[in-house]
Amino acid sequence: MTEGNFVDYVKMYVSSGKGGQGSAHLHREKYIAKGGPDGGDGGRGGHVIIKGNSNLWTLLHLKFKKHFRAGHGEHGSSGRSFGADGEDVYIDVPLGTVVRDTETDEIIFEITEDGEEKIIAKGGKGGLGNWHFKTSTNQTPRYAQPGMPLEERHITLELKLLADVGLVGFPNAGKSTLLSVITSAKPKIADYEFTTLKPNLGIVEYRDFQTFVMADIPGIIEGAAEGKGLGYYFLRHIERNSILLFLIPADAPDIKKQYDILLDELRRYNPEMLDKDRIIAISKCDMLDDELKAELKEQLDNELPIPYTFISSVAQQGITELKDILWKMLN
Repeated sequence: MTEGNFVDYVKMYVSSGKGGQGSAHLHREKYIAKGGPDGGDGGRGGHVIIKGNSNLWTLLHLKFKKHFRAGHGEHGSSGRSFGADGEDVYIDVPLGTVVRDTETDEIIFEITEDGEEKIIAKGGKGGLGNWHFKTSTNQTPRYAQPGMPLEERHITLELKLLADVGLVGFPNAGKSTLLSVITSAKPKIADYEFTTLKPNLGIVEYRDFQTFVMADIPGIIEGAAEGKGLGYYFLRHIERNSILLFLIPADAPDIKKQYDILLDELRRYNPEMLDKDRIIAISKCDMLDDELKAELKEQLDNELPIPYTFISSVAQQGITELKDILWKMLN
């Protein structure tokens, strides 16, 4: 998926259908005098329904369609004939989509399961026909109920990727390279900062045909809370990850300091992110010889509060060990 095709934020207008009007018809037939009321009920207006679809990865298909209107219910008719219900409108969304009210920014609901359906705009109820109102003292009611009005609202769809492992790191730390090596994803890779401008997903193949999902988001820099770099815009994509994999290059001036900066930015975005399992991968370790690696390991054993491992995506070093660690943490 190219960066231009990754759409994770869409605003739209939805409108349900009006309920059909009940009929006030009186029965007319040869040789039947005073046939009485026989007006049927109006049909229900159509709903607008949000539906989860596991085959979708982004909101791209909704980028250029901003209005969704369900069908109106038909009016009732003679012979107690009910009006037809209005046609429902389904909006398919990828799993992990949050639906908000655009005006209040309140979360209405989330879609997390394939086939899950939730009504975002309920169709109006059809009106009752006049035969419902017949009584012993009012045997010829000449009135019926009107249909209930439609619902309309402006909503915002916001996608939060559902992945098992989320990659966190400074720009140019090697996140995209790791994703391209450990999965079949083809993210953009280049020797400059902020190469990744959109999140990428990849499926990691593990032993015995088992898999887990890894997400790569654009790099975070110190001061992202103030909008520096790409800010916090993409951090929502790792809110639901089970494990946060911090990627810090071996040639970083201070690995512990970089980890603390990244952790502080996550805390400022959402303190609950600190409750997730965390692990550090020291990337680009092919630049280190055995002696330097031993010295660095001795230093990190005293400084880092969480598990860490050495990897090199280019040289394919430590990748299998990293998979083993992640799989053990996930299970």
